[in-house]
Amino acid sequence: MDSLIQTLAISILPVVFAITLHEAAHGYVAKFFGDNTAWMLGRISLNPIRHIDPIGTVLVPLVSFLAGGILFGWAKPVPVNFGRLRHPKKDMFWVAAAGPAANLLMALVWALLLKLAMAMPDVGYNEALAEMSRVGININGVLMILNLLPLPPLDGGRIMVSLLPMKSALKFAQLERYGMFILFGLLLLGGLDLIMRPLLRLFFTLIMSLFGF
Repeated sequence: MDSLIQTLAISILPVVFAITLHEAAHGYVAKFFGDNTAWMLGRISLNPIRHIDPIGTVLVPLVSFLAGGILFGWAKPVPVNFGRLRHPKKDMFWVAAAGPAANLLMALVWALLLKLAMAMPDVGYNEALAEMSRVGININGVLMILNLLPLPPLDGGRIMVSLLPMKSALKFAQLERYGMFILFGLLLLGGLDLIMRPLLRLFFTLIMSLFGF
């Protein structure tokens, strides 16, 4: 039990920030391109409390962690009115890509912290920092790759809508009403794991090569 509590304590910070900063990034970029909906609602914030969803930010990561599967979750989605963007279809790409880009940046920061933890003299908290960094790399890699899957309403689905010709984009966007059912179906049937694991292995290999682990 003590080991479980210690592991959860180490995991909380990287998991919460991975999820919440992902959402905040969407809001920042949406505001840059002309939609201040999230700004007006106070959702463009680095304060994790503003983004925490009891199920997606707390319960699902906890259950997935205890089940030994891929650790993932979600925050309260930042509201974006794509119609208020200056160039809705084109700007949708950047708003959608902002979340995964934030996760990539955080993964690189955690990798740097892991490198520092491994290089520093042992001062009593190196292992805790190293383990926290490993969790940070893992959760950000998972969220980045998961959200880049081309399935609306995931970010990858919105990126596809932005890139496809208008007629095809409109048809593809209709998948959004079924997107979460498809995602949970893949999760329950093990299909999501089959898709994610090779991509995650590639991502972690690239991180290890970049930082010389």
